[in-house]
Amino acid sequence: MVHRCPICKASTDSDVHRDFPFCSERCRMQDLGNWASEKYVVSDPIFDEEEIEKADGHRKTIILDLNETDDSER
Repeated sequence: MVHRCPICKASTDSDVHRDFPFCSERCRMQDLGNWASEKYVVSDPIFDEEEIEKADGHRKTIILDLNETDDSER
């Protein structure tokens, strides 16, 4: 699989680079340092699930059938 290194954007290949998806150990360590220094963060949820459950009394779940074809695609 060919991909771009998330740090330096160099082309990487999973069959060639042992540090895939990074092109080198240097880029892999840079990425780890970015997580450790909290440069990267996981975003907060868009909504608070507890508030939704309190308001409705129950949780609503939407199930998407990814195998279902959309008629507009035909």
